[in-house]
Amino acid sequence: MSVEIVVPALGESVSEATVAKWYKKAGDVVKLDELLLELETEKVTLEVSAAAEGMLDTILKHEGDVVSIGQVLGTIKAGEVNKNTVVNQKAAPAAALGIEAKVSTIHEKKVDPVSTMPPSVQKLVTENNLNPVTIAGTGKDGRINKGDVLNVLVPTETKASETETVTPRGKPVEKIRMSRLRKTIAQRLKDSQNTAAILTTFNEIDMLNVINLRKKHREEFEKKHGVKLGFMSFFVKAVINALKEIPAVNAEIDGDDIIYKHYYDIGVAVGTEQGLVVPVLRDADKMSFAAVEKEIGYLATKARDGKLAMSDLTGGTFSITNGGVYGSLLSTPIINPPQSGIIGLHNTQERPVAIDGKIEIRPMMYIALSYDHRIIDGKDAVTFLVKVKNSIENPERLLFDL
Repeated sequence: MSVEIVVPALGESVSEATVAKWYKKAGDVVKLDELLLELETEKVTLEVSAAAEGMLDTILKHEGDVVSIGQVLGTIKAGEVNKNTVVNQKAAPAAALGIEAKVSTIHEKKVDPVSTMPPSVQKLVTENNLNPVTIAGTGKDGRINKGDVLNVLVPTETKASETETVTPRGKPVEKIRMSRLRKTIAQRLKDSQNTAAILTTFNEIDMLNVINLRKKHREEFEKKHGVKLGFMSFFVKAVINALKEIPAVNAEIDGDDIIYKHYYDIGVAVGTEQGLVVPVLRDADKMSFAAVEKEIGYLATKARDGKLAMSDLTGGTFSITNGGVYGSLLSTPIINPPQSGIIGLHNTQERPVAIDGKIEIRPMMYIALSYDHRIIDGKDAVTFLVKVKNSIENPERLLFDL
């Protein structure tokens, strides 16, 4: 029986994807739920696994091809196994190690740690050109897990790029095709600048009180909640307080209408190897400090592992980006449409400031609010930023919802 490999649902407002990489070739034996290929959408990378056990019969769409939902990528001959392929796949790794391969019968029931690797582990092994037979599995029945693979990985010299070329003047350059995610990021940022009347206002925060409060309760907080107390939870809470006071910053334009949102789904920008993504904290106003820290950590891990679902990325009402983690002192962030505002956090530096007529050294952070001037007046933008500043400089206000 032939089983089609089809493009799955790609998420809200996404209808196309690009075939990023096949992990199997025609004629290979595949297991149920084994990783076959990756699709890259404008927001996330999706793994497509085998819906049946058998042999990969045909590959209809190749790397770089653009595909749409429901389109057939290839076929699997369910239940059919090319005996020569099975023997070769089992014997070749052993032969490479100088070990005599013994393949008794094709129907022998035996736990094979190689064939039972989860898709994420298969991907890691394939991408690093590792021989799974050489990896000692520590899982149940000798199964290989991700930690086993990471333990044998060693830094290797970066291979010369296949796209390396030389300019007419003899200067070396490298030309790489933009990923779908990178192209989408570029297009959305440009669309944001072309559509919104973006203006940025600035302020600065004395971080001394929130730093001291964090130091005082950090160990007890981590012991009780199992997560570190960072500064992002304070800023999420401060932003929500300000959004409640200035609802226009939490609104969006829809044609000739303004939609005021009475809920607070806060996007937190995360940098990944593929580009910047903004996963969303749902109903962040109802979260505790610990819940905010846990959810940010969870979403950041999913983002860096390329495991974000479309539902993690859509529907945010306001965004926070923190260039300070990379050392940025000041920036003008670009709005994430259709939102109307984004706040940029920056590096904290000790600077001399005037306090009650005296010069003191304080840990200071610049903050920036980029906003759509079509919907948010300058007075509201400045007031919003001042409210965030006051909440962080007086963090007890957050605890008492002041």
